[in-house]
Amino acid sequence: MQFSKTIIGLAVMAVGAVLYLPAQQPAKKAGGSPAGIAPLEETGFRAMFDGKSMQGWDGDPNFWRVENGCLVGQTTTEKQPKQNTFLIWRGGKPANFELKLNYRLTGFNSGIQIRSVELPDIKWVMKGYQADMDGEQRYTGQFYEERGRGFLALRGQATYIGAGGKPGLIGSLGDNAELKAFIKGDDWNDLHLIARGNTLIQILNGHVMSMVIDDDTAGRRMDGLVGIQVHRGPAMKIEVKNIRIKQF
Repeated sequence: MQFSKTIIGLAVMAVGAVLYLPAQQPAKKAGGSPAGIAPLEETGFRAMFDGKSMQGWDGDPNFWRVENGCLVGQTTTEKQPKQNTFLIWRGGKPANFELKLNYRLTGFNSGIQIRSVELPDIKWVMKGYQADMDGEQRYTGQFYEERGRGFLALRGQATYIGAGGKPGLIGSLGDNAELKAFIKGDDWNDLHLIARGNTLIQILNGHVMSMVIDDDTAGRRMDGLVGIQVHRGPAMKIEVKNIRIKQF
């Protein structure tokens, strides 16, 4: 019994010693600050635009052209489409993917379509998920559904959509005004869209702007076309370059 008591006592002392050990500290950089997670190396992407021609893309030549290594869509006050018109990528209907590009918007409004369809009765018109953008940065960073369920997640929101198609807020990704400060206005912006299963994520200039989890099986799409919008209304110009995709 004495032996057993001794063993138990030593075991309790050992456990106590472990409990009182200081917590392991994260590794530190040479400067003394904790080491962060390095940016993910970009691998596995393929180009969707050759930088010099419309090859693989289809849109109204009255509003789309290639200029200075960019796909350019433009309207003027006098020259307007009958409705929003789109430059459509004909290289497939991606389902699970990451899409990256650089864009510069001058003027009114535009957007990048993913998992979308082309209307059968109106040429170059699309319906589906859109990474929205506008010149006043009111809508930039949000998820919208063109000709569908409308606003899905505003800038700074993570939302869930169930049966019936009405989005509900499930969390915050940051303050709307603070996220707006990361948008570069008339300069070039880096857009990164992720579509995996029922989840869509929009990242702009390295900051998560919006996220949608879509369980509305009647209203959602799990694959579809990619496109770029020219918006009817006040004059606008959208320039897009360095478009690339990684499919899973």
